Amino acid sequence: MKVKTVDLAGAALDWAVAKCEGKPSWMMGFSTEWEKGGPIIERECIQLEYRVAVQWIATRVEGSSVCEVSVPYNQKGRPQLIAAMRCYVMSQLGDEVEIPEELK
Repeated sequence: MKVKTVDLAGAALDWAVAKCEGKPSWMMGFSTEWEKGGPIIERECIQLEYRVAVQWIATRVEGSSVCEVSVPYNQKGRPQLIAAMRCYVMSQLGDEVEIPEELK
């Protein structure tokens, strides 16, 4: 089933991150555990910013390992890890993700 990346949460979001990382789908916690999601944020140069009434905004600039302005991917979410992992999945898999039916 296809799900919009901006709507991914919980196990479905973690499954999509595991797919991007080439990890087994049982490796969960990317969107809830800093020790799993944090290294992805650093490696992918995902920038996090809090805007009042807009929640956390995560931005990944494609085409540079030092976050030079190029093609940004922006995602909203709360808390920071959810925003960052949605941003990462969008940059790797696009606006919609095919996830297993049992994760809906």
